[in-house]
Amino acid sequence: MMKLFSVHRWTYVFIAILFVACKNNDKAGSGKGLSVSGVITNNQTAKKVYLEELPAGSSQGTIVDSSAIDKDGRYKLKTNPKESVLYGIRLEHNEYPIAYMINDVPTVTVDITLNSQNNGFAEKYEVKGSPASQEMKDFMSRFDNDLQKIYIISQRTDSLKNANAPDSVIAPLIEEWRSQAGTTRDFASASFTKANDPALFLFELGAYESIAERYGLQPLDPEEENDIVNKAAVKFPNHNGLAEIKKSRNENVARMKKLAEGKWVGKQAPDFSLPDPNGKEIKLSSFRGKYVLVDFWASWCVPCREENPNVVKAYSKFKDKNFVILGVSLDNPGEKDKWMTAVMKDNLTWTQVSDLKGWQSAVVPMYDFGEVGIPYNILVSPEGMVIAERLKGAALEAKLEEVLK
Repeated sequence: MMKLFSVHRWTYVFIAILFVACKNNDKAGSGKGLSVSGVITNNQTAKKVYLEELPAGSSQGTIVDSSAIDKDGRYKLKTNPKESVLYGIRLEHNEYPIAYMINDVPTVTVDITLNSQNNGFAEKYEVKGSPASQEMKDFMSRFDNDLQKIYIISQRTDSLKNANAPDSVIAPLIEEWRSQAGTTRDFASASFTKANDPALFLFELGAYESIAERYGLQPLDPEEENDIVNKAAVKFPNHNGLAEIKKSRNENVARMKKLAEGKWVGKQAPDFSLPDPNGKEIKLSSFRGKYVLVDFWASWCVPCREENPNVVKAYSKFKDKNFVILGVSLDNPGEKDKWMTAVMKDNLTWTQVSDLKGWQSAVVPMYDFGEVGIPYNILVSPEGMVIAERLKGAALEAKLEEVLK
């Protein structure tokens, strides 16, 4: 079976995400020059090769040197890096680099074998003399294998769903997917801790963030991510790129904490009306006299689906104590079936409404949670006042215990 993912194709995808907040403005350079040389095999047309520095979020990189490729495929590139960064080796006429390395040592050999059918891609490349570069390759190779496993499980699950297989058959595959996703996350966390180079650390962190976003894996919690970055900044105190990212992440966590304090507590909950699955308009105000958890979610939202068991547990425990839930889905146009399937599979037995407009739903600006994201909820008193918001896990049950005595 053909590989669905590759180290070489994925590496460049991660670069822009990884360094988007990084400004490499170190005034005191490392003082060590960098020399990169090697042999390019199967080259058919390129006469020049470029060394690109990739620290500042530009998808095109910055060319720091170029070299002619001799008749034997040999080349030699030089630069004077200010600190540890990621470099790409790109052939002329190619849009993306064909090999990557980190300048953890002053002299590096990169031998590249091009795909004989398509010189735009490297069949393989070997980095000699650079432990950080080799670890980066090994890291992405492991992710390559993990993603293929996750993809295969997903394909099998989708096939069974399309064949209307019973839940008892599908459930083991879902559990297998979760187990593999957890293994991948654990591997990434261990890699962050053991990374002995700041550019390698930043690459690995950006890689996992990108993979989690694209493939529905469990993302790093903002505070968890901030803690990881802060520890790395202590480990690599003189790296400007990391210091900039630390500053950006600290500011983001502070902003998120401020948002988490709640903007609606103590205020009247804005009323709204949305259709249920049968098209009947349901108003929030129609639940006046009861405690109402207004739960904003969507079938496509992985964190929402992971939180749903906690909401189900709370509902089962308190539904006979003047407590109801109003589920408000941000599912997208034309995806009512996905919404309904998620409702059934997650056992959401309370009232559900949605205008199927995704983030364009009128409730998003009304409650102003676009920046916070979903899952998001508010707890409304029988008088229509918001008494809590953003309740998750144990915090939800604890708050309900407090108010539903």
